[in-house]
Amino acid sequence: MTFDVVISGGRVLDGTGAPPYQADVAISGDRIAAVGRLEGARAGSVIDAGGRLVAPGFVDAHAHGDAAVFDPGVQLAALRQGVTTMVLGQDGLSFAPGSAETFAYVSRYFAAVNGPPMTEGPLTVAELLDGYDRSVAVNTAYLLPHGTIRYDVMGPSPRHAARDDLDLMLAHVERGLAEGACGLSTGLEYLPGRYATADELAELCRPLGGLPYVTHMRAYGSRAPVGMAEVVRIAELSGAAVHVSHLHGPADVLLPRLDEALGQGVDLTFDTYPYLRSSTILAMMALPPEVPGAETDRALEMIASSELDAWWPELAGTWPRLTIAHAPGLEWAEGLTMVAAAGRAGVEPAEFCRRLLIETRLEAGCVEARPDEGPAGEESVRRVLRHPSHIGGSDGIFVGGHPHPRAFGAFARFLGRHVRELGDWTWEQAVVHLASHPARRFGLADRGLLRAGFAADVVVFDPLTVGDQATYDTPRTPARGVDDVLVAGRPVLAAGELTGATPGRALRPR
Repeated sequence: MTFDVVISGGRVLDGTGAPPYQADVAISGDRIAAVGRLEGARAGSVIDAGGRLVAPGFVDAHAHGDAAVFDPGVQLAALRQGVTTMVLGQDGLSFAPGSAETFAYVSRYFAAVNGPPMTEGPLTVAELLDGYDRSVAVNTAYLLPHGTIRYDVMGPSPRHAARDDLDLMLAHVERGLAEGACGLSTGLEYLPGRYATADELAELCRPLGGLPYVTHMRAYGSRAPVGMAEVVRIAELSGAAVHVSHLHGPADVLLPRLDEALGQGVDLTFDTYPYLRSSTILAMMALPPEVPGAETDRALEMIASSELDAWWPELAGTWPRLTIAHAPGLEWAEGLTMVAAAGRAGVEPAEFCRRLLIETRLEAGCVEARPDEGPAGEESVRRVLRHPSHIGGSDGIFVGGHPHPRAFGAFARFLGRHVRELGDWTWEQAVVHLASHPARRFGLADRGLLRAGFAADVVVFDPLTVGDQATYDTPRTPARGVDDVLVAGRPVLAAGELTGATPGRALRPR
């Protein structure tokens, strides 16, 4: 028996939910050739996995690496957590498909989330995927972003979609699916996705054919039942499988709604990241709905005028909970709370927020501490992630000098804290949540399991040391305990460092 790579002496977590067992993993080309006791096997390269666990590469179901994934530092952050595939195109906003004008809009509006693009528009889904293929160390999969499609057809208009609009949007969806998209995403608190009705979204879900409708819902927290009711309605109208993004809690409110939907026959999954704080664009947190954030010049005119004078006092309780993550031109404020930054500038928090929005042209990003931060909030997150419909997602944003630590630590935190320390999952359950379940959800039929014939995306980690090191104070610290990772059969992480290989594939559903 001769192979390209043999990973020997480890305990295998094959992704089926079976307990770990002693076995070797042999790789030929970009495929797993054999899993078992392979005494006498020869290989061009042998990785000693003694004392470690060997698992299929993890699939980050919600990542904002659309532009950032080309950064080797971002690839290192993912691989040090065992993530070998990022699902991009989240929250209804990304770079394709659309005209040059649409590309420019998304690049500007979501700059604090997706980062600056590496190319220029117009861009098709096929062109975007081709740009990722074998250019980075991790795999990428792509969701069709509804907001991008809506803007391309209707611009920033808040009106309901007419039949002609729906036909044009459907053409985008059908072509994008044919070119390799793995589902359709929405961001119903962002623009222009906020203007869509359930009927519009259900119509656009009809071509999905088993691939998921992935949604940043219209309402979260205590109002999550409103968002969940719309998700169920869209599923009932369209017959689509649905996936809810970054669903955290409160568990007492959410879990009964989840189980009710599942009981009604809705094909539903969701992702949760293991932190209490959130992160997004400052404009969404700080501006009232009547400000047209999709029309930058008009929005800035309103912010600079007295039109919002009655609004700013409403945010008095919000300012202490906001930390500035991304502030181009005002980098000195990154990592400070809005209150602290305002104090340094010698103004009130509302006035500093106005300045920040104006000077960055709405590009600023922030991290928000939730009101329920504390033991009760953490227990709620733990209850939600234990639900069998949960799959792992980081919601990682890599933009700015002081991002949320979830981008650099979420998957390692799942393993170190929620498996080893708290026992929320067993090791075998963790691999189902983080690898096989998301691979199945997004139609990645040859990923997520260690099985002969499957793609050789493999992670080797130390169960005694794996864990996150990024914190809210030092958010860009890579995780520990994952030292060897292969993508498409090639080592991309060895001894905890990038090898320089870029075998990552642009994955299309099968």
